[in-house]
Amino acid sequence: MAANRVIVYGGKGALGSQCVQHFKSKGWWVASIDMAANDEANENVLVKLSESFTEQAGQVTTDVAQLLGEQKVDAILCVAGGWAGGNCSSKDLYKNADLMWKQSVWTSTISSHLAARHLKPGGLLTLAGAKACLSGTGGMVGYGMAKAAVHQLCQSLAAKNSGLPSGASAVAILPVTLDTPMNRKFMPDADFGTWTPLEYVAETFFSWATGADRPASGSLMQLLTSGGKTQAVAAQ
Repeated sequence: MAANRVIVYGGKGALGSQCVQHFKSKGWWVASIDMAANDEANENVLVKLSESFTEQAGQVTTDVAQLLGEQKVDAILCVAGGWAGGNCSSKDLYKNADLMWKQSVWTSTISSHLAARHLKPGGLLTLAGAKACLSGTGGMVGYGMAKAAVHQLCQSLAAKNSGLPSGASAVAILPVTLDTPMNRKFMPDADFGTWTPLEYVAETFFSWATGADRPASGSLMQLLTSGGKTQAVAAQ
C-alpha cells in the first residue's frame, strides 16, 4: 500500500489527468473524482449529473467516505472547472453563469468538506481560481463570479475555525491561461510561451503536498508565464 494518498477532483480533465499521472509516477495512491473514470488512477469516484447541488454533493461525499473508510489523505487537488464567456446582455448569461457555478463553486465547496473530513493534519487542499477574476470581467461575468467565489473560499478556509484539520493549508492557483489541447484548439494563434504548462502545475502541487515551498494557507498564487518560464506569485 502506497504511504501517500491524494484525491484529484476533476481527475479526467487535462490538468487533472496530468496530476494523476505525476503523483502516480511518484508512487502515490491516487483517487480521481469526475464524471468519467481515469484509468490511470487507483480508484475512481464517478460524479452523477444532477441539477441539485445538495444531491450531487451528498453523492460524492458518501462515495468518498465509502472508498476511504478511516484512511486519511495527504492532499486533495480540486482542478475541476471550465470556461464560458458572456456579458450581462448575453442570451447565454443564465446558462453560462449556472454552468460556471456548477463547475467551479460546487466542486470547490465539496472539496473543502472532503478536506475537513478526510485530510491528514498538515495536509494540502488546492483550489482552482483565475488571475483575471481578481478584478472585473465584463465579457465573462459568470466565470468571474464563480472564480471570485473560489478565491473567497480559499481565504475563508485559512481563517480561524474554518473546519480544516490542524495545520492543513488551502491554496488557490490563479492561472492566466493553461496550455491545454482545448485552449490550443480555440486559440491557435496565441503566444504559447505565455501559457502555463500542465507539467509545471502538477510538479508545483507535488512540491506543496510534500511540504516544499508551500505557500501560507489562504494564498492566491498567480501562475505567471513568460518566455516559457513560470513563476507562482502571491496576489497582494
